[in-house]
Amino acid sequence: MTTSVPPVNGQVIGLAHYASRAALERVLARSGTTFEQSVALRAVSDNGGTAERARVAGRLTGALKIEEPAALRTVEELTALKLLEEPAPGQVSLTDGGRELFASIRTAGDEIAARVYAGIPAEDLATAGRVLALVTERAEAELPGS
Repeated sequence: MTTSVPPVNGQVIGLAHYASRAALERVLARSGTTFEQSVALRAVSDNGGTAERARVAGRLTGALKIEEPAALRTVEELTALKLLEEPAPGQVSLTDGGRELFASIRTAGDEIAARVYAGIPAEDLATAGRVLALVTERAEAELPGS
């Protein structure tokens, strides 16, 4: 049986994104974590465990295309849940609980990615990465304020 390859377009890219995100959302649901919260935890973790609140909010608004008040609410939720703390004005740091939660999310996400990308040649993944980066750049140029 031959499977036809669909042309790459926004729908195909979106379907791949939503299928992958749905798999991650199942993991997040077990811990009561939202996708937005996981992105905020990653932003703090990627910055060494402490980041400026504005930088975390900027990561959420830039990556998820949400408004700044929603991004700041997400950071406040994580603080209220004691997953982030404020070591100094305008900064947030992962707590031990936040670090543990994010480590478990990262591990589960890595396991999902390993299964999803298994058997795809590295050169195909590199090509897809270059194409998607260019599509993202062009799509973001279409947004107001670009």
